[in-house]
Amino acid sequence: MFDFYRIAAAVPSVKVADAAYNTDQILDQMKDAWEYGPAVVAFPELAVSGYTCQDLFFQQPLIREVGQGLSRILAATSGHESAVVVGAPVMLSGQLYNGAFVMMDGKLLGVTIKTFLPNYSEFYEKRWFNSADDLPCRDAYLSDLGISFDPEDVDDYAVPVGSHLIYNLDGKLRFGVEICEDLWSPIAPSAVMALAGAELIVNISASNELIAKREYRKNLVKQCSASHVCEYLYVSAGSDESTQDVIFSGHSLLAENGTVLNENRDYIANDYLLVADMDLGKIRSERAKMKSFGDAAAHYRGLVARCQTITEAAPELPESDGSYYILQKHPFVPTSKSKLAKRCSDIFDMQVGGLAKRLSVTGSKPVIGVSGGMDSTLALLVAAKALRKLGRPASDLIAITMPAFGTSGRTYNNSLLLIKSLGTEPVVIDIKKACVQHLEDLGHDGETKDITYENTQARERTQILMDYANMHGGLVVGTGDLSELALGWCTYNGDQMCMYGVNGSIPKTLVRWMIDAVAETGIFPDSTVVLRDILDTPISPELLPPDENGQITQKTEDSVGPYELHDFFLYYTLRYGYSPSKINHLANRAFKEDYDPETILKWQKMFTRRFFSQQFKRSCMPDGVKVGSVAMSPRGDWRMPSDASVTEWMTELEKLS
Repeated sequence: MFDFYRIAAAVPSVKVADAAYNTDQILDQMKDAWEYGPAVVAFPELAVSGYTCQDLFFQQPLIREVGQGLSRILAATSGHESAVVVGAPVMLSGQLYNGAFVMMDGKLLGVTIKTFLPNYSEFYEKRWFNSADDLPCRDAYLSDLGISFDPEDVDDYAVPVGSHLIYNLDGKLRFGVEICEDLWSPIAPSAVMALAGAELIVNISASNELIAKREYRKNLVKQCSASHVCEYLYVSAGSDESTQDVIFSGHSLLAENGTVLNENRDYIANDYLLVADMDLGKIRSERAKMKSFGDAAAHYRGLVARCQTITEAAPELPESDGSYYILQKHPFVPTSKSKLAKRCSDIFDMQVGGLAKRLSVTGSKPVIGVSGGMDSTLALLVAAKALRKLGRPASDLIAITMPAFGTSGRTYNNSLLLIKSLGTEPVVIDIKKACVQHLEDLGHDGETKDITYENTQARERTQILMDYANMHGGLVVGTGDLSELALGWCTYNGDQMCMYGVNGSIPKTLVRWMIDAVAETGIFPDSTVVLRDILDTPISPELLPPDENGQITQKTEDSVGPYELHDFFLYYTLRYGYSPSKINHLANRAFKEDYDPETILKWQKMFTRRFFSQQFKRSCMPDGVKVGSVAMSPRGDWRMPSDASVTEWMTELEKLS
């Protein structure tokens, strides 16, 4: 469902050179795995025989017993649409090969042969096996492979044998298989198979464990999944393998385009299943956008031509609902506290670096409108640090607070305290009289709290900032964030406009943590107390009068919806181009403890309508540093016609009602 497919990495107990016992263990784990509805179940390298048989690989009784085991496994797959990948030695034309047998619904689809054989002190595979490059044929019959069958029910048939086989399951899932050392080679078979269309790479392995090797192996798999833009499933032999000179750990993991989705926890493990969901929609989206991927396929077309695609009808291939896919409620915000602090620190440095460069080029002073809210607070902190980076005095920071009809005492006082704590003096310009005069000139009664009433204040503030910048050699630093840009929750030619926008690629859900990180690190120790109070203040444009107690009455999220939902919708809309129904499905999973489905759908409709209708505000947005994978600059990151129709998106959402 929605391009989700489930995989299972199975690490069975092993008795070295006891193929009958090993086959029993594999069959038991296959049954267990099928309970989860996987599309692919993968077992380790040489799982049927055991990896550490050494010279016993040359013994005919072992090879004969392996064939019997493969026959039993193949028969057991009958009636199941899951692809099973299992490692076993294979004798072809008098030579021994290290193979991965791929089976589904009682049929052997192909045998992938290991290409790169280790030749270390611990592993001397070249003593026993030949490389796939030595294969004398491109296919082999079941009888050639030692697999028995009932000739009355099944005719002997040939299957592809080679190093670059791609299994295309009814166009729903395309995967390739490589074996252990293949991953370590400079140009791995997986790289070629990915360029030829494989979206999932399965690596069946028997990698011994050494100090620090697990982390190295994980990084290798992550990097491979990133450079190949693919899903990468790695499953390795467990601790029951021989411990004569080395130990095996049963390390298994699934990586998706550079991110580990799941990994077994125990350092030394055996006899377990690792189950995870993968999102092929992400892979397909990334490949469509990454033109260098297609360029590489064309550049290496000679290598790509080595791949052989095996197409198999699989109308009942299990799809997943994604319930085993780890989903972040706040995709812009790392869940780990240490990673969050590092992310915020890095982003802050990027903001500072961008603004410092612009100030040094223009020779300007930063001019900022400070409301006492979070967005302007972050922009002010960035400007103060940029001046410090340039070795310029804090007094070069021009911070203007402009109270109007909706300004509360709390935000006004916080803006003054914050500005002073940064070592400069606030410029206070009350705009109420100017706004009243302007409304009178328009023939507005001044009592109707409509959009004109609100936007008059926003545009007056921008006019003051621009004119004040002209008077003092300043550059107006914008405060608007990514979430506001996506929703168009800004006044055109008001707070939508500036000379440089430092927050333009930072979502609302991250702004809070950015300020918190600055407070925690003590960059501006005199500002800590007021920063804490600003973080506790409700999000508001403060364009409508406060209540009789001076408290904020206009809360943005009451009108436009929760920003955590909008940032979720924004991420999956821009980053991967998901359909509204898939985004809704993910949102209901992520926020099931927070909002009911009706509420989520209500705000998703709001987001979608505003996202399309407000593009004109983004088409003329000012310069600003890009800090993440999602940004909306019309000069590169997001190019959308302002006249685009929202009909298809809203029609799909209406069907969910």
